[in-house]
Amino acid sequence: QGLLVESGGGLVQTGESLRLSCAVSRSIFKINAMGWYRQALGKQRELVATITSGGSENYADSVKGRFTISRDNAKNTVYLQMNSLKSEDTAVYYCNADLQLGFMATPRAYWGQGTQVTVSS
Repeated sequence: QGLLVESGGGLVQTGESLRLSCAVSRSIFKINAMGWYRQALGKQRELVATITSGGSENYADSVKGRFTISRDNAKNTVYLQMNSLKSEDTAVYYCNADLQLGFMATPRAYWGQGTQVTVSS
């Protein structure tokens, strides 16, 4: 099991909703920004949304108004609520987090294993 554990992907129809979750699987010193990226078949990985430790959010233009990122710091978990899904949202979604594993450690980015989201029309 990796450090970031994702869940919540699946197959839905156009217009439906899904919620993705990503949890840090063990206790670590500090979690900084967290976010979601996606990679469609044959395309480069792209940013979907990020959220800082203070709760500031950032979204790709393509998902603004439809997706909402949030985090529960007590559970070391980040969520992505996806509404009004479109066929072009079909991709593997990856969780990303900037983690400092120990007090003396250097923060760096970690990735989840990816979860498939398929939107069928």
